[in-house]
Amino acid sequence: MLLELVIRDLALIEHVALAFGSGLNVITGETGAGKSLLVGALELLVGERAKPGLVRQGAKRALVEARFVFPPGHEGERLLRWMARHVPQLVEEWAGDGQERELILSRALSAEGRTRSYANQLPVTRRVLSDLARRLIEIHGQNDHQRLLEPAEQLRLLDAFGGLEASVEAYRKGRAAWLALAQRSLRLEEEEAERRDRLDLARFQLAEIRAVAPEPDERARLSPEREMLRHAQTLKGGLANLVDELSESEGALLDRLRRAERFAMLWKDDVAAFAAPAAELSASRVHLEEAALALRSFLERLEVDPERLEAIEGRMAELERLERKYGVDAAGLAARARELDAEIARLELDQTSQEQLGEAIAAARERLLEGGGELRRARKALRVRLARSVHRALAELGLEKARFDLRLGQRAEDESDPAHAGQRGRAALEADLAIFGERGMDRIEFLLCANPGEPLQRLREVASGGETARIMLALRSVLASQARKAARGSGESVRSLVFDEIDAGVGGRLGPKVGAHLLQLAAQHQVLCVTHLPALAALATRHLRVNKRVHEGRTCTEVEELSGEARVEEVADMIAGGASHETARAEARRLLKG
Repeated sequence: MLLELVIRDLALIEHVALAFGSGLNVITGETGAGKSLLVGALELLVGERAKPGLVRQGAKRALVEARFVFPPGHEGERLLRWMARHVPQLVEEWAGDGQERELILSRALSAEGRTRSYANQLPVTRRVLSDLARRLIEIHGQNDHQRLLEPAEQLRLLDAFGGLEASVEAYRKGRAAWLALAQRSLRLEEEEAERRDRLDLARFQLAEIRAVAPEPDERARLSPEREMLRHAQTLKGGLANLVDELSESEGALLDRLRRAERFAMLWKDDVAAFAAPAAELSASRVHLEEAALALRSFLERLEVDPERLEAIEGRMAELERLERKYGVDAAGLAARARELDAEIARLELDQTSQEQLGEAIAAARERLLEGGGELRRARKALRVRLARSVHRALAELGLEKARFDLRLGQRAEDESDPAHAGQRGRAALEADLAIFGERGMDRIEFLLCANPGEPLQRLREVASGGETARIMLALRSVLASQARKAARGSGESVRSLVFDEIDAGVGGRLGPKVGAHLLQLAAQHQVLCVTHLPALAALATRHLRVNKRVHEGRTCTEVEELSGEARVEEVADMIAGGASHETARAEARRLLKG
């Protein structure tokens, strides 16, 4: 229930604070005084986009703040569960069960057009504020009853009358599961050619790398051998000459070094200066002998092998080609092979999963058909009961001779084979979407015959504005009655209903009847109503009047709660355009007393 609405610097409103109560709250005032501004402020809370120029001239920002309370009944607990999922910070401060909770929603609008949204002073997105506020307020604007002409709204009202929302939600979950599978299958189907090409390429690349089978350090190991084989002939001749000069030719270096060593060794004991050179010569001779031996051994092993060189050159060229192709070294080629192996496994799994997906889609679609069929049967069972209830309510609203009915039909014919559903491309999916709507497989039309002797026709084609408004009121009354039965004493509804001049197009003679229906709604919901009908205003539990005055050269909108004689004067003014008329005052007292 909405307890209080505070508005600051919004258009003509500088500052107003409105208190509301349970039951029927009416707002009256002269045309142009700013009554619809109050409804516009609530529309800002439910997420409507702010129009340019809403911030009062000279102010930096406008603020709308609404204080709600909701009891711990069934609807209150459902609201709590929603907040726990989407704004868990809000419910942390509410401990224990059975408590009445208070919630403050606010929206600030800067002069530059930026807005900020809050719930219990906690910043939230406009979407969250809108979703939360719409669970607390339902606004029917001056032209909002035109929504009643839309088949989607008519279907929603039928479901609300029958308490089918849980069944609709179960159907929606099934539809979402089926649609996710169908869209995934469609993506796989549309990507099939690309996936086949990719799979062929991955298999080729993996085979290419595995055929070469590169080892991480292979190039580093082969490169020295390749260089040696490339120069083996030249190296062999050079080594032979070197070994000959060192140890085998006449006057070889080693022979001369040995003679020098013997001479030094002969004198090292007698001449102290020869000791060190003799040792150095001896060490040099040993090193040179070892070098000569190693060179001779290497020379004996060294072969000129064109076939081995050709094999190494070919291997190196193959490794270099792969490394250039894939932009990695030999170690990277091994890693690339592992990646390709994993990619091939995934692509092959996609092929298998697409086959399994077709079976899952068929099963999900069959469940969806069953859920949609159950909804259709339930709606057909409701048709007569809703038509009779609305007909009785319309009679009470001055449409005694009107006939009301509704026509249920299918959204589209199901001509597909469920065993292959979802596997025939985008056209098939679009055909299924035509069958499975968000609220089921049904299409609905409200029918009206306002005058005897005329046939029933679609509401949108024959209803005047006043008739549409009364039909909406009739439906609202029927739904409120149904809600009371379903609630079984669980208490007043969490949601507040706001009507902005719902009496537009309704003559004064019907005012008491419209008021009676609003009172029926007020027994289940808190009702806020902007009205010009005195009979309706006289029925209010709380009466607020909107005035416009000029203060220090500025026009301001003010709101005051009326009681006693002030209320008599306001109702009389609504009757005769002047509270000074005694006849109007007497009629106002009669209405208020009644």
